[in-house]
Amino acid sequence: MSTMNMIQAVRSALDVMLERDPDVCVFGEDAGYFGGVFRATQGLQQKYGSRRVFDTPLAEGGIIGVAIGMGMNGLRPVPEIQFSDYMYPAFDQITNELAKLRYRSAGEWTAPLTIRTPSGGGIRGGLFHSQSPEAYYTHTPGLCVVMPSNPHDAKGLLISSIESDDPVIFFEPKRLYRGSFDGDPESVPPWRDQPEAEVPEEHYRTPLGQAHIVRPGDELTVIAWGTMVHVARAAIQEAAIDAELIDLCTLLPLDLATITASVEKTGRCVVVHEAPRTCGFGAEVVALIQEHCFWNMESPVLRVTGWDTPFPCGQEWDYLPNRERIAGAMRAVLAA
Repeated sequence: MSTMNMIQAVRSALDVMLERDPDVCVFGEDAGYFGGVFRATQGLQQKYGSRRVFDTPLAEGGIIGVAIGMGMNGLRPVPEIQFSDYMYPAFDQITNELAKLRYRSAGEWTAPLTIRTPSGGGIRGGLFHSQSPEAYYTHTPGLCVVMPSNPHDAKGLLISSIESDDPVIFFEPKRLYRGSFDGDPESVPPWRDQPEAEVPEEHYRTPLGQAHIVRPGDELTVIAWGTMVHVARAAIQEAAIDAELIDLCTLLPLDLATITASVEKTGRCVVVHEAPRTCGFGAEVVALIQEHCFWNMESPVLRVTGWDTPFPCGQEWDYLPNRERIAGAMRAVLAA
């Protein structure tokens, strides 16, 4: 076991898989010699060579198109898109080619690739370095969509993703890369290296499609993923509410059984995410709760989300859900 932050856990997962499987290769913009903009791949090219860890041109559509061809021909590519905001030039390759390959070929062809990309706000990245676009990809059948909230899950889920025969979009909350953030922008500067969890150095898997109960409770259910798991936990603690906190971990496939069991028990629910509110993935979660738990509900489900506006450059801490907004939603649900 070693104490790792999320960057170190991601790097450890890639290291383990590069050593374990000669078909695994890692590449992306500055992902080779430089080690990536966040240094997630630092040292891997020096260890495994430039044929397995290499740099690419600034062309996201080309990166994913090449990765699909690699996957179809027996490799297990792990392309990195430098920021999730930059995935849109590859959207056609991901949604029209990658996601549909198994279906259109009647199972004859697969492309087992894992697209890693940093997502979310909290590092003062502004409009084009802070988006949370997970809903675009959960809307696409044929993809698996993952977003870990801690280093242990980050490594285990990334290993499971690379070993999966289905394509995976692996969102890495950049606000968590070097520490856990409870919602106070001044409490832990984003550049401070703060290891967060004990992580095995060897190979292990964290199952895809399985949510985790971070905190048991009986008064209400709070559902979150990525960075918002930590902000919600801080809100629950400060408000002294006996809430059950669920970390979805994998958005697609969704662990509906864990959600419904919790909401049927508590009768109340708050869903938290930092992506914009309208058509965010939280809306799907709310719809499923209404379909499956209606007769157990004591109050309407509330959402605490980012705002329906482009990510602001100067007011990101007003945009991101914080402890006060989450606590207010929990109190409103309990009072209804």
